[in-house]
Amino acid sequence: MSELSTVNEKGHMVFAGLDVVSLTKEFQTPLFVYNVEKIRKNAQAFVEGFKRLGIKAQVAYASKAFSSVAMLQVAKQEGLSLDVVSQGELYTAIKADFPMDKVHLHGNNKSRDELRMALEHKIGCIVIDNFHDIALLKELLVDADETMDVLIRVTPGIEAHTHDYILTGNEDSKFGFDLKNQAKQAYEEIKQIKGLRLKGLHCHIGSQIFETDGFIMAIKRLYEVLADWYKADGFQASVLNLGGGFGIRYTDEDEPLPLENYVGALVDEVTLEAHKYGLSLPEIWIEPGRAIVGDAAITLYEIGSKKEIPHVRNYVAIDGGMTDNIRPALYQAKYDAVIANKANHPKTYPCSIAGKCCESGDMLIYDTLLPEVEPGDILAVFSTGAYGYSMASHYNRFPKPAVVFVENNKATLVVKRETYVDVTQNDLSYE
Repeated sequence: MSELSTVNEKGHMVFAGLDVVSLTKEFQTPLFVYNVEKIRKNAQAFVEGFKRLGIKAQVAYASKAFSSVAMLQVAKQEGLSLDVVSQGELYTAIKADFPMDKVHLHGNNKSRDELRMALEHKIGCIVIDNFHDIALLKELLVDADETMDVLIRVTPGIEAHTHDYILTGNEDSKFGFDLKNQAKQAYEEIKQIKGLRLKGLHCHIGSQIFETDGFIMAIKRLYEVLADWYKADGFQASVLNLGGGFGIRYTDEDEPLPLENYVGALVDEVTLEAHKYGLSLPEIWIEPGRAIVGDAAITLYEIGSKKEIPHVRNYVAIDGGMTDNIRPALYQAKYDAVIANKANHPKTYPCSIAGKCCESGDMLIYDTLLPEVEPGDILAVFSTGAYGYSMASHYNRFPKPAVVFVENNKATLVVKRETYVDVTQNDLSYE
């Protein structure tokens, strides 16, 4: 069981104060359920961590983890900034009435329309990822006679302890300028563009990081570059964005640090490096996404068929799968789960949880123990708040699930369950 869940007198799992079996009767399955109090607690661990240390900072929620109008409204309430990577995410921020001066635009292939939209809405910052960004911004700023704060995203060559598919900070990456040659060239080009105000550097070294060594090494590399630029023409970074990637617990194998520990380590190293080179202390930005929402949610499924292969494996099928959680297929991600309506029953049945999609690889959990399973049981999977709904698809024409927020013992529908009409609404006849 998760630290956020308990068991009531019926033997049902209770999450955020509510019986999850009752939630499935009201909202059906598959169903994402978010504990909003946990979202707020995670956000404030970062925000208050910087405040206690007296450091000027921005904690930008990485909305790719889970973006919806309601989620961005909660982020706004908690005083967060916002990291967006597309027009769709920016449009969602606009619909949520998120303060545009606290929005930062990322992306390794920003379009002219995306950049134009960012300029029109006067967002707070654009993170420049490549020379194409620079060329487009130069063109657009001349046409619009605007100004824009920017950061240069660099790849510091630091390998975080994570899965290769989600490693973004090493030099062999589609993201950012390499520090050896490209960063300096980008710096020189940006200085020549009147409408661009260079605030500093950005890096992101990976995801699901359980230690601080990688961040410390990256900061050292960034300051070597900043020291060179300061010596050359007096440039001092007013912002240093160190990205996200702070790990969470999916299973008992994971041992993440308390979120405030990451803040302390970042502040200590930035302070040390700034003093070392005689530079002023910059504003520190970070971009937690998974660390804010990942462990704040569960997904609920109804169990259907079973297939028992003696001496091989017992398959238990659910009414969702890779269409609402592709991470196990994509990253070999691991999860824990319980039978929510038998939360106090002994776990004696060895099985693997299969999704409903027509793919052999649609497996949610391999080799777990559950109580004896029957059709109609409710499976609750923990820590599904990040990259589940946001990466959901219509494969096999499955509609996307509903999303419910729970706070103060009240469940609120914040994303409606799609219908088959929704799935086919953009299809056109061909006769």
